[in-house]
Amino acid sequence: MAADQAGPVVTTPCGAVRGRYERGVAVFRGIPYAAPPFGPLRFRPPRPPEPWDGVRDAGVFGPTAPKPPYSEAFAQYLSDPEIPGDDCLNLNVWTPEPGPGARLPVLVWLHGGALTRGSSAVPVYDGGTFARDGVVCVSVNYRLGVEGYGLFPDAPPNPGLRDQLAALLWVYETIAAFGGDPDRITLCGQSAGAISAGALLAAPRTRGLIRRGVLQSGPPEVSDRDKVRRVVRRMAARLRIPATAEAFAAVDRGLLLRTQAEVGRLGGPVLGGPAFGIVVDGDLVPRDPLKALAEGTAARDAELLMGWTRDEYRLWLVPGGLLERVDRLGAVALAGAMARCHAGHDIPRGYRALHPDAGTAEIVGQMVTDHLLRVPLHRLADARPGASYLYEFAWPSWLPGLGACHALELGFVFDTGGVPESRKLAGEGAPQELCDAMHAAWVRFATTGDPGWAAWDATHPVRIFDDGGPRVALGPRDAEVALWATASAAPEPPRHSVPRAPGAELASAMRRLRRSVGPLRR
Repeated sequence: MAADQAGPVVTTPCGAVRGRYERGVAVFRGIPYAAPPFGPLRFRPPRPPEPWDGVRDAGVFGPTAPKPPYSEAFAQYLSDPEIPGDDCLNLNVWTPEPGPGARLPVLVWLHGGALTRGSSAVPVYDGGTFARDGVVCVSVNYRLGVEGYGLFPDAPPNPGLRDQLAALLWVYETIAAFGGDPDRITLCGQSAGAISAGALLAAPRTRGLIRRGVLQSGPPEVSDRDKVRRVVRRMAARLRIPATAEAFAAVDRGLLLRTQAEVGRLGGPVLGGPAFGIVVDGDLVPRDPLKALAEGTAARDAELLMGWTRDEYRLWLVPGGLLERVDRLGAVALAGAMARCHAGHDIPRGYRALHPDAGTAEIVGQMVTDHLLRVPLHRLADARPGASYLYEFAWPSWLPGLGACHALELGFVFDTGGVPESRKLAGEGAPQELCDAMHAAWVRFATTGDPGWAAWDATHPVRIFDDGGPRVALGPRDAEVALWATASAAPEPPRHSVPRAPGAELASAMRRLRRSVGPLRR
């Protein structure tokens, strides 16, 4: 490492980069880890970037991947900067000691956004707080939407996940020059970023690259290939082109994004619907990552830190008044949730018994939250041979209706609760003590593999993060998990036992529900 009046200089495999010193740590932004994924590289696996001469300035965030904006309803809660340019496969590094020999732990961050939105430039993800506390932090941009997760007959699947692998390889090979230890990499993500992190943890091609992982609000999963193909075919029909990568590559980027947003407007975690996702591809993702991790055939010795928020669903239902509309729909909404969760009527009946004062929207939201997030993480912790640590973020936002919703915890993880973008979800006055506690747990986990409470065992210890002070509950809300366990163990219910009629009518209920609640353009 060298330094001049403008800031620290570090040499990477493609050339030297000059960062900045900010609040006592060195920051390098917008470093390309792969070539721009356009022109002949569009819809193709990432390729190494072209080397450069001299010293490249790394003082500002690089271009973000093409993505549609959030709807007005969601934009009041979520920030998503858009930075134009083709060189969108870039990453950022925050380090307290920018030079070889420090051998500090490394945290690699994959942002969320349903694989269609988000970037490393979101101010909440400022990695300077991790560097302040002795951890080298790396955040990554990757391709999104149809560019990153479209499934075509003439292009390899999962290019966005392949971008993340390329970034991870860059980190492993280069991070020592920034003061990091390539043998102590913790791969972290939230929501879609956690799903991606789980897929990479399970991938045979990452063996030896990742020491431990953090999965926040997203269990490892793969999407049905036919479902992803249907999204592409719907887009192709609207564009009046073949459903091929070659045809899509010829479409104007802006038009492609508008079409993607239109096709996906009725999709969402609660309602399902059109969505992009990681698919089994026989190569990078040879099998279901959840099964590989649970069976111990992947990341067997890696420690996992896994968590969720108490009221995940409220971010999906509160914007635009959807919570009230679901309550008004009553039985139709409940039938749609049963179809979404593949549940018989014992499941909602059990939730009603456990929460007799809850409205339909709360029952629906909690069912879907548990089905998609909490129950799979419990089951993974139960099954895998390696150490797992579980937590629940339970502090409720000061903003009306949000509760402890999806993504609220991120300002606490990064200890960035004071930035305006965090206050969009938390409101004014988020408790600094809680920021300190949650951030410290992640720092300790990245450093030692132990976040500060007991590993998962038969007593089911879960660390609760709220304003009640540090505490570990033994199996909080295990009654809901037991409902799903009982349902899984029971014989498949006969079709006539599902309210209103079997599969076809439940599908019809889902369609009516999507029409009733209107667009969910997130």
